[in-house]
Amino acid sequence: MLPIFFANAQTQEEIDQINKQIENKKQYIQDLNVKAEQYKKNIAQKQKELVTLKNQTSILENQIAKNKIDIETTDVELQETKLEIRNIEIQIVLKEDEIAKKKDTLGILVREFFLQDQEGLVDIIFGYNSIAEFFQQVEYLKNLQNSIRGTLEQLKTLKQNLENKKVELDVKKQNLVKLGDELAQEKAYLNEHLNYKAYLLKQTKASEQKFHDLYWAAKQEQNQANVEIYKLEKEARAAMENLKKTRPELKDSNLIWPVSQNKITAYFHDSTYPFRNIFEHPAIDIRASQGTQIKAAADGYVIKTRDAGMGYSYIALIHANGFSTVYGHVSKIFIEEDDFVSKGEVIGLTGGMPGTPGAGWLSTGPHLHFEVRANGIPVNPLDYLP
Repeated sequence: MLPIFFANAQTQEEIDQINKQIENKKQYIQDLNVKAEQYKKNIAQKQKELVTLKNQTSILENQIAKNKIDIETTDVELQETKLEIRNIEIQIVLKEDEIAKKKDTLGILVREFFLQDQEGLVDIIFGYNSIAEFFQQVEYLKNLQNSIRGTLEQLKTLKQNLENKKVELDVKKQNLVKLGDELAQEKAYLNEHLNYKAYLLKQTKASEQKFHDLYWAAKQEQNQANVEIYKLEKEARAAMENLKKTRPELKDSNLIWPVSQNKITAYFHDSTYPFRNIFEHPAIDIRASQGTQIKAAADGYVIKTRDAGMGYSYIALIHANGFSTVYGHVSKIFIEEDDFVSKGEVIGLTGGMPGTPGAGWLSTGPHLHFEVRANGIPVNPLDYLP
């Protein structure tokens, strides 16, 4: 067995090496972030330019490059977190060792104090040659008492530090799991962009004219859907007033997430939305695997179900207090127009994978396009979701 001082020296050397590796990882992550930021600027610049196949392909290539940087960054963060976990584990062992030593020291001090305290006061006085020796012993007992108190305080501090380190370790382990999930998602995004690029080139056959035709068809499709939903909502609310005695009244407009709360891949009026030059993104895009169940966000009536085959399919519901919701890129629809649906009821399945039913031409991967409207006007869904 190695001597304690030698083992501690080895442990400290390992800690120093780990800290150095962690610093190197942090620096590398900073370098990767600089590269990722440049790709973001490239994408933003291209989005301001004319809509052409060449430009759209360039945007996708920059997104693919950025995805690869994101994957590498997350992978390095995983390595860094593992090093931090190892570092904390070593520190916990050291703390436990120090606590054990302090307990031994405390035991010796208490036993010494107890033995000294066994003699009676008169015996102690007559046991010394002089009063000076007696007071020296009293001073010794006082110092011994202070040493016990000090060691107890140190022990208390060490135990608290140990608990803090254990909490820190748990947080790091949770972060490790989270980073693993993020890495899987980023790899999925990369595959989606690669698939969409292949799909785009296949659909257009690398023809600018074909791209132009698809672009304007998609824009008209979105505009038509927007106008139709707005018109149907007004008509449905007017009809409800006339039929409110024979139909369930809508009261609750508190929304729930239509799919499990997950990563948002595009925000309301997102400046980085890849098709912003076609229309302002009036929704949030929620990450969801192809075929995920969609739930009604609140009690409501179905005002529109559009099964567009391979085009853009969607469901629109109206709710109480002037609210309505739209669920886009759906692959299957389970309800019919004019149906009453309850909050949480399954109304269809998600889609969005390019080249699949309901996805339309503007979808780059599986997700749910989710709109919230107040009096017919799109508003930010995140302001109304729990």
